[in-house]
Amino acid sequence: MGLNLNDKKAVVAEVSAQVANAQTIVVAEYHGVAVGQLTVLRKKARESGVYLRVLKNTLVRRAVADTPFAGLADHMVGPLIYSVSTDPVAAAKVLADFAKTNDKLQLKAGSYAGKVLDKAGVQALASIPSRDELLAKLLGIMQAPVSGFAGCLAALAKQREEVAA
Repeated sequence: MGLNLNDKKAVVAEVSAQVANAQTIVVAEYHGVAVGQLTVLRKKARESGVYLRVLKNTLVRRAVADTPFAGLADHMVGPLIYSVSTDPVAAAKVLADFAKTNDKLQLKAGSYAGKVLDKAGVQALASIPSRDELLAKLLGIMQAPVSGFAGCLAALAKQREEVAA
């Protein structure tokens, strides 16, 4: 059953609100993916803070018009699932990771920083570590000298105890 005009306006408004805050949009063809698998994908998307939804292409085209994502409209053909995120890599990472285990989900295109990405571009974006991963690595690097220094002090203290005993 089709949507009435008010429902369509509500969908366009909801997607426009998501797109206004987004840094990345990724689209994938989901034809043939089982409902149970889509449920797993939606759960992973929620955990990653990604807006993931199957939408009518015409409604999304209206929502992205006059935004940096307008160039993506040419790729909005067929049964698509839309992944939108404020994190630059989260949308791509969720769909690319799922596509690795499910060959029926085909990455189609994406848009980041006003540039339209093809399938290879989306996969490259997905391979970049997320912000949280990068912060954890930075913290580890910053802690390494301090923990090394503490280890040296502990070794010296142990050595003195052995000499004193």
